[in-house]
Amino acid sequence: MGRRIHFVVDPQGWCCMGLIIFVWLYNTIFIPKVILFPHYEEGHISVVAILCYYFCSLFCIASLLRASVADPGKLPENPKIPITEREYWELCNKCNMMRPKRSHHCSRCGHCVRRMDHHCPWINNCVGEDNHWLFLQLCFYTQILSSYTLILDFCHYYYFLPLKKENWDVFVFRHELALLRISAFMGLIILGGISGLFYTQLMGIFTDTTSIEKMSNCCENISRPRKPWQQTFSEVFGTRWKILWFIPFRQRQPLRVPYHFANHV
Repeated sequence: MGRRIHFVVDPQGWCCMGLIIFVWLYNTIFIPKVILFPHYEEGHISVVAILCYYFCSLFCIASLLRASVADPGKLPENPKIPITEREYWELCNKCNMMRPKRSHHCSRCGHCVRRMDHHCPWINNCVGEDNHWLFLQLCFYTQILSSYTLILDFCHYYYFLPLKKENWDVFVFRHELALLRISAFMGLIILGGISGLFYTQLMGIFTDTTSIEKMSNCCENISRPRKPWQQTFSEVFGTRWKILWFIPFRQRQPLRVPYHFANHV
């Protein structure tokens, strides 16, 4: 589950994702060239600062690409329903297919997704049962990378010692102030937006509700067993090993939990 390539043909989604990749490329190329490498050569910072920046950048783009192409939990056309679980399935009134409860039909993708949270144009994909953990990692590492970039922009002017060797024939040094202002502006915008989204996602996992369920208020009047936060996070990430929650270079394996516990709403 979650290993199939899922590609959504949506020009709006391509534009949104292209914008995110542009911001990532901009900061990954110019920040080390303008700040990290020059200050490292003059002994103002250690190599650890450079490695940490590239690690954050790598984890950010890896989670973005994987969340974009990962199967969010698309239901097959003729799903095999176990006899013991038929009472937890229902008929979709849009595609006339049987689906587990807590699934939702995405009008943009044209199919039902298991435990769908929302359709995100920034990854050009639905956020569902099989790629929700990648979307959370994307939000987490985007916040870290944006915060790190803003700190470097600030320190370059107000904390680090002035650079002694500067090659003013190079384009980046001729337009250093403009490049850093653009970087700081993009960092502030992305950090503000992602922080609110990440907080909403965390609250949804703590309460075991999706964004669609919150908007439809379907969970207010219907009770279901409450689970501890460790259990809900383990189900989303597919493992109880907390260190693996932060690693995007792995395959998610669904935890075996009672079906009514995971799907009864």
